[in-house]
Amino acid sequence: MTANVAVETTPETPVWNDPARDVDTRVSALIDAMTLQEKIAQLYGVWVGASAEGGEVAPHQHEMEEAVDLESLLPAGLGQLTRPFGTAPVDPALGALSLLRTQRRIAAANRFGIPAVAHEECLAGFATWRATAYPVPLSWGATFDPGLIRRMAAAIGRDMRSVGVHQGLAPVLDVVRDARWGRVEETIGEDPYLVGTIGTAYVQGLQSAGVVATLKHFAGYSASRAGRNLAPVGMGPRERADVLLPPFEMAVREGGARSVMHAYTDTDGIPAAADEDLLTGLLRDTWGFDGTVVADYFGIAFLHTLHGVAGDWADAAHAALRAGVDVELPTVKTFGAPLAEAVAEGRVPESLIDRALRRVLTQKAHLGLLDADWDPVPAALAGADLDDPESLRGSVDLDTPENRELARAVAEEGIVLLANDGTLPLHRPRRIALVGPNAAEPTAVLGCYSFPLHVGVHHPHVPAGLDLPTLQDALAREFPDAELTVVQGTGVDDGDVLGIAEAVAAARDADVVIAALGDRAGLFGRGTSGEGCDAESLALPGAQQQLLDALLDTGTPVVAVLLAGRPYALGRAVDEAAAIVQSFFPGAEGTTALAGVLSGRTNPSGRLPVSVPRGPGAQPATYLGARLAQASEVSNIDPTAAFGFGHGLSYTSFTYGDLTVENEQAGTDGEFRLALTVRNDGERPGAEVVQLYLHDPVASVVQPVQRLVGYTRVPLAPGQARRLRVTVPADVASFTGRDGRRVVEPGELELRLAASSTDVRLTARVTLTGPERHVDHTRRFHAVFNPVP
Repeated sequence: MTANVAVETTPETPVWNDPARDVDTRVSALIDAMTLQEKIAQLYGVWVGASAEGGEVAPHQHEMEEAVDLESLLPAGLGQLTRPFGTAPVDPALGALSLLRTQRRIAAANRFGIPAVAHEECLAGFATWRATAYPVPLSWGATFDPGLIRRMAAAIGRDMRSVGVHQGLAPVLDVVRDARWGRVEETIGEDPYLVGTIGTAYVQGLQSAGVVATLKHFAGYSASRAGRNLAPVGMGPRERADVLLPPFEMAVREGGARSVMHAYTDTDGIPAAADEDLLTGLLRDTWGFDGTVVADYFGIAFLHTLHGVAGDWADAAHAALRAGVDVELPTVKTFGAPLAEAVAEGRVPESLIDRALRRVLTQKAHLGLLDADWDPVPAALAGADLDDPESLRGSVDLDTPENRELARAVAEEGIVLLANDGTLPLHRPRRIALVGPNAAEPTAVLGCYSFPLHVGVHHPHVPAGLDLPTLQDALAREFPDAELTVVQGTGVDDGDVLGIAEAVAAARDADVVIAALGDRAGLFGRGTSGEGCDAESLALPGAQQQLLDALLDTGTPVVAVLLAGRPYALGRAVDEAAAIVQSFFPGAEGTTALAGVLSGRTNPSGRLPVSVPRGPGAQPATYLGARLAQASEVSNIDPTAAFGFGHGLSYTSFTYGDLTVENEQAGTDGEFRLALTVRNDGERPGAEVVQLYLHDPVASVVQPVQRLVGYTRVPLAPGQARRLRVTVPADVASFTGRDGRRVVEPGELELRLAASSTDVRLTARVTLTGPERHVDHTRRFHAVFNPVP
């Protein structure tokens, strides 16, 4: 991301300001010229405007936030600015102007004229006021469409860069291990290959716009015991290596990610922020990552306060630096005076400061922030009268029609039709009963990291800043001739059953019931989904199951529509509902997309990125279980999902056939070549998601019964067929062996071409021959699908 600009330099231009010189030379010269205080100043951020009081504060934030005297800090410089747009509602143009002025102030105050890196959240769009709210990552996973997610991320990145932001704190590459965890909505799914491919596409898109992507949370956060946020992680090294690490590995190697955020959690007693084997040995020495490692907010201080592996703030700073953390976020705590004093006392070697500093300054050089003619005026303000702020108000649009179209596309592709007895699509219904807590709630489409729910809730006097049509609004537009009766029935989690009788009466008078159920996103217990909003079970929150059962009892066809952040057990509805439509917080265009699926204007093509449980307590269970994790006669508990990973129905039908296997044997360093034909046998155009699963019946280490190794979306017109060639490298059969190395073993395999993990259509039985072969991060990650001309 080096700035490609012609800069006129003079003999007096400092080496570090000269873009004609190589980056290493520039950075080395700058480090040599800096004092210790100036070096350390580049290794932390400052969170201007953050509160340490009140209900909006995250747990432990009050312990970490202290009044920062910016004037006293700036002469030494500043590494990062934390969330200049995402801390309070601000008009985008005025926010850009404020950031510009702050950057000029920072650069003018330090000897070297170095500005700060400005970072923001961008988990479901740029998390600022009046910016497009896109679907949450779990919806990205449901699309099985990396190309679309790459386009979405590029649009998010362009908006961020246009107002002066350099770094985005996304994507989340945690693999779901227990759906009770509150942050499931922020993940891409329960399969590492799906998470890796979709997450890598997001990285590529965001960084194509010049914004640094930040992989998080490295590593293990999603595997906390009992699905509790920030709880300890207990897992063996092979599970970690084969399930949790591959998405990060792929995003580093294929995505070129420029930053990584450490996880809060500890694994087997080692906190990620102090894990040198992870942050240096694996990430840098093995994978070759050369970007920056940033702290999850307050995570370095937690080494002292929560993990108890550091005796004071200086010890915490030392442990993090030694492990490989380069930047303390969100604000200065351990990397300030405690670190400087520890270096002066000889407790912390200055070489650790220099190592982290080199990475930080190298990134700033690539962003153009060390160049002699660095210009802080962002593209959004080019040509504007910067001396007249009021003339700028409303001039920057971060919620354009183009953004909305992308948001709608992601929402549509991410909607999963779980069940349908033929009721859908609805054909000109006369009377619709729209029932449920999410029927008329504008924010029901938003995740916890959307600006309105993450920040806006603390500013109730400020409007949401973007159009959020409710499901009621969308259905009224979609079915203008229908009589639409809306009854809440019960709240999301209030347990109130007094409104169920009214809902039942409305259902009995209707031709069809649409039950709008699911979650309310929030933070730290203020929602039923989101960070710190973990679930005791996977039963629908509150009295929603009672409401749903009562609606089923009426005999009127019930279409259950889920607006949720995690999968839920749906009880009787699995077998008795006329249809079930699953959406995972589908963003500002989500209700429009849902209405289109219900009417048939859109043919659903989403696939489950997480399994939907049949019972609320059969967790943790993902489709990646080994044989002992499946239903058996030796336990009375059946963990079999109601709807398995990869499942999703369509309004048309697809058949698979004509499987050919070019070679039934291949060396452990070779590949298999298959071909199949996929046909749309129905009367509507649609897209099939062809999934390839690998089954290894005999291995030296227990393996999942099957795991995803490739997929492709195939759009087909009615009656159209497409021939696909599939190349399957032996590398995708690799796993972590007993000695901790990744191995490809000879033996028989099954390559299962499937519509889902529970709907295998074609099976190729093949054999790997030759010696065991060890592979590393340079292995081939993908089974590749190509159309046959």
